Amino acid sequence: MKMNPKRVTLFAGHYGSGKTNIAVNYALKMAEAGLPVTIADLDIVNPYFRTKDSAEDLARAGVALISSAYANTNVDLPALPAELYALTQNRDRYAVLDVGGDDRGALALGRYTPAILEEGNYEMIFVANFYRPLTPTAEDAIEVMREIETAGGIPFTAIVHNSNLGEETTAQDILAKEAEAGRLSALTGLPILFTAAPVSLAPSLSESFPLVLQKKIT
Repeated sequence: MKMNPKRVTLFAGHYGSGKTNIAVNYALKMAEAGLPVTIADLDIVNPYFRTKDSAEDLARAGVALISSAYANTNVDLPALPAELYALTQNRDRYAVLDVGGDDRGALALGRYTPAILEEGNYEMIFVANFYRPLTPTAEDAIEVMREIETAGGIPFTAIVHNSNLGEETTAQDILAKEAEAGRLSALTGLPILFTAAPVSLAPSLSESFPLVLQKKIT
């Protein structure tokens, strides 16, 4: 996919939507395009899959990482590093933010919202996985979107279609939810920025989706 990112790109969604996976791969794509980028983990709720899990891959690609000092430890405290404020103050680098799941996770975004809105150079992306039990339809996804917007204070500007069944995902599984992603786009008036797929499935989906992010990190 072609990269034309805003300076700040935020990924948010329901638990299990795959937003962390998408955020990591998006940052890697930016680095491949030669852009100076920092990825930050704002997820203070879910300790199970953290951006820091991909620290080595990010470092090799030249992507700077900001995450809680307690990430990947036995201590699960709602603590965010002070370096996060640099993302809104230093406008020489691009920033990718992995926002916590649902409205509870999005609450941590509130302290950075005024600066992000003031700069006005951001993309707030909803990661939609229609195989998750609480977001099987566009209407259910919209309910989650509104909760996140209220908690974080930033309206969504785009959608990423990331319907998947983990390692068992087939190309047909992704294609089967294309219409639901289109409904979500139509109901919200937001564009689908891209569809995400494992590298192995991307070639067979290229004709159906003009923009495909091939996920290297799983």
